[in-house]
Amino acid sequence: MANFALLAHAANAVAEHAGEHAEPMAFGFITPGMWVALSMTAFLAIVVWKKVPGAIAGGLDTKIAAIREQLDAAKALRAEAEALRAEYAKKIAGAEADAAAMVEHARHEAQAIIAKAEADTTAMIARREKMATDKIAAAERAAIDELRARAAAAAAAAAGQLIAQHHGASADKALVDSAIAGLAN
Repeated sequence: MANFALLAHAANAVAEHAGEHAEPMAFGFITPGMWVALSMTAFLAIVVWKKVPGAIAGGLDTKIAAIREQLDAAKALRAEAEALRAEYAKKIAGAEADAAAMVEHARHEAQAIIAKAEADTTAMIARREKMATDKIAAAERAAIDELRARAAAAAAAAAGQLIAQHHGASADKALVDSAIAGLAN
């Protein structure tokens, strides 16, 4: 404890004598705080004399102008991008409308092709029916003509046999004379 008491006593002595120390002075009136004030005043005078604030302000103005130019360029680019976006939106809308029109046109063409194919099919069926009817009619006519020819040939043969059996030369002479008389009148 003695050490602690000794230390406390030394600290009290230092505290009592702290007010007794004299502050250093130059020329009897310049204190350390005044030296700091004089050096700061000299520094600021040199800074103003070398026009450092103007250079700093000029550099800042240059930076501000460059930033403004970049902002203006960014605004212009944004406006251009929005114009391009609007243009492409119009093109997309136009392309969608064109595609819809193409689909509708294709649908109409398909319906027209189907209608034409149905009409062509109906016409072809009608033509084939007519051709078949004509062939049947022609076959019937040919059969009837052939039947008539056979009937005529059979009738002629039968008439020839009947005439040969019932007519003689004298009957033929009378028929020939009457036919010649009929021609003369």
